[in-house]
Amino acid sequence: MKIGLISDTHIPSMGKEPPPQVARIFEGVDLILHAGDIYIDDCIRWLERIAPVHATSSSRSTVEASPRISSPVVVEAGGHSIGLVHELVMYSLPDDVRPGTIAERYPAGRSISTELEGIFGKPIDIVVFGYTHRAMVESHQGVLFVNPGSPNMVGDVMRIGTVAILDLTPQGPDARIIQLTGAGE
Repeated sequence: MKIGLISDTHIPSMGKEPPPQVARIFEGVDLILHAGDIYIDDCIRWLERIAPVHATSSSRSTVEASPRISSPVVVEAGGHSIGLVHELVMYSLPDDVRPGTIAERYPAGRSISTELEGIFGKPIDIVVFGYTHRAMVESHQGVLFVNPGSPNMVGDVMRIGTVAILDLTPQGPDARIIQLTGAGE
């Protein structure tokens, strides 16, 4: 199973719709997961022209009005339980989970799986999140963490960014970040 991962589209403030490269990268995916900062339902409808969509809302946003999103969300796909949340808030970590943060700051001996079960209400083996606009793929204590970054807002600047592809195979999950620059205009 092939899943497109996207977050922090900030539509319409960052454009009328996601960059066209997103549709090309997501061509052939079975499912799309959007990790928040969607703002309007038009973004979800645009993505649904590519594949079915599951999405989560932003915990702090007051402008999101899409009726088909909630936070957090658990998606069962390809034999995996995927936790989908906008801002990942974990014990003893700063607000912004960035590349390397979990390895550097998560307390030794504490169970990530137990904490994630508290967040999502069930065991999770993959977490997809957003919020920081910084792409990340890391595994910790048997859990795969993926932040696809933002396709149209790098840091706080409007420019072409990243998405991710998650492949669920019998050998296990594999995620990769895809830079949209150079992916065709």
